[in-house]
Amino acid sequence: MGRIEPIEQRTPLMAAHGRGSDGVDDRELAGRIGEALGRIRTTKPLVHQLTNYVVMNDTANVTLHVGALPVMAHAKEEVAEMAGVAGAVVLNPGTLEPDWVEGMVLAGQAAKRAGVPVVLDPVGAGATRYRTESNLRLLREVAPTIVRGNAGEIASLIGAGGEVRGVESVGEVGDPLLIARQAAQAWGATVAITGKRDVITDGERAIVVDNGSEWLTTLTGTGCSATAVVAAFAAVEPDPVVAAAGGLACLGYAAELGSEGARGPASFKVAFYDSLYNLTPEALAAGARVAFV
Repeated sequence: MGRIEPIEQRTPLMAAHGRGSDGVDDRELAGRIGEALGRIRTTKPLVHQLTNYVVMNDTANVTLHVGALPVMAHAKEEVAEMAGVAGAVVLNPGTLEPDWVEGMVLAGQAAKRAGVPVVLDPVGAGATRYRTESNLRLLREVAPTIVRGNAGEIASLIGAGGEVRGVESVGEVGDPLLIARQAAQAWGATVAITGKRDVITDGERAIVVDNGSEWLTTLTGTGCSATAVVAAFAAVEPDPVVAAAGGLACLGYAAELGSEGARGPASFKVAFYDSLYNLTPEALAAGARVAFV
């Protein structure tokens, strides 16, 4: 996430075809995303988040503002039970330790048995061996439905280069869409890489999302917040490619609206939260800049 230049000035990754393999065109896709936000607001799905200390309060608030219900349960004694009754589960090992990783495996496996979508945010994968190996274990033993990360994290996990310093991607890693496609095919998952332009693919279909604001880069945890919103959409939208695109468009468009009167990071955060809370399905359908490629 994190864009501010007008869409006509952005360089496309490849020409947009305007229609997915299932016959849905770009405007129908935007409408479907708006409808998904409406279902979140009416059904209020529970989003179980095993996430890191740094972002826990922010991702809980963002989940509430989009219309879903957050719960942060980490104890191994209850994670499987909680995951089994959730609408979606987030695994975010940003401040990982052995017990948390074990709990994530238990929660992820319980969710998959119950047919609950799992969204993995491989925070900082590539920065240390333990962090990389823990995320590879989650990919192997849980088989998440959606993986949302930055280009460095995803590239590191598939052995395509990528440099991660702390939890931030630095440097260039090549074509994000190509990397996302390789990862999706390797993991059997929908992969979303966020950056100047967000790309989402299941290895065959691909969508780009051009919503966002540079103000997002002034706050910590906005990528984790994006993952939480993606999970809320996955709880009500059965197509994980559409769900990932919907979550990223929703967060990005709310950031655009919130940036209009921002004077600094603090005023932006307040306006961003208000915009997310007040965003209507109709406004999202009109404002989502999404396209098949």
